[in-house]
Amino acid sequence: MNMIETKNLTKSYGDFTAVDKLNLHIPKGSIYGFLGPNGAGKSTTMKMFLGLIKPSKGSFTIDGKQYPQDKIAILQNTGSLIEAPAFYGNLTGKENLEIISKILGLSQSAVAEALEITGLTPYKNRLAKNYSLGMKQRLGLAGALLGQPPLLILDEPTNGLDPVGIHEIRNLIRSLPQKFACTVLISSHLLSEIELTADTIGIINHGCLLFEGTTDELKHTALAQGYPTDHLEDIFLALIENDNEERSRIR
Repeated sequence: MNMIETKNLTKSYGDFTAVDKLNLHIPKGSIYGFLGPNGAGKSTTMKMFLGLIKPSKGSFTIDGKQYPQDKIAILQNTGSLIEAPAFYGNLTGKENLEIISKILGLSQSAVAEALEITGLTPYKNRLAKNYSLGMKQRLGLAGALLGQPPLLILDEPTNGLDPVGIHEIRNLIRSLPQKFACTVLISSHLLSEIELTADTIGIINHGCLLFEGTTDELKHTALAQGYPTDHLEDIFLALIENDNEERSRIR
């Protein structure tokens, strides 16, 4: 069963189409890596799932619930980290999470659990403005994890982190489906990072889906099309470049 399915999901702004007839199939309990160059439509798609942007055409379901009819139920069961997390700098990490917890109507124990999962318990009483970038990302993840939602949507969660921070966040994300039986949708423009994290990947360019499947299936696809298969990063770049060339010929 799929946690998320889209049917010809489209978002246009005037003459510009940011997401173009997208058909995604995100398996329940998996980590789904959503790949594409900057501006490919990843963030726009995620924001549609969160009700932040209204689709122009098409539809999607999340855990069997239909948008927009079941919008509230979808949001109640989804945790998210979109772009850079925003916090009250003059409040502690714990106090920031308590605000979110009260809005969601969760118990006090939910905050303690989220802090423990993300390794922030020793720093819970430190002001958020004094957190390092990596700690801020972990605090953002803690906010997304409050109440242990069945779906997590994470947009570039390792963006701007040093190698140690990337390693920490990657290991944390990898552990989540097993700990909470949740599904994780994670976007990135770095295939090498997603390769170490995701079970299934979807690659988009100019809002269109170029590939969906496992990394092994991606290699088979690349081999059939005559692309280099030594490194997944090379396959990714070849897919994008070929798509761009085809688009330029059509024009």
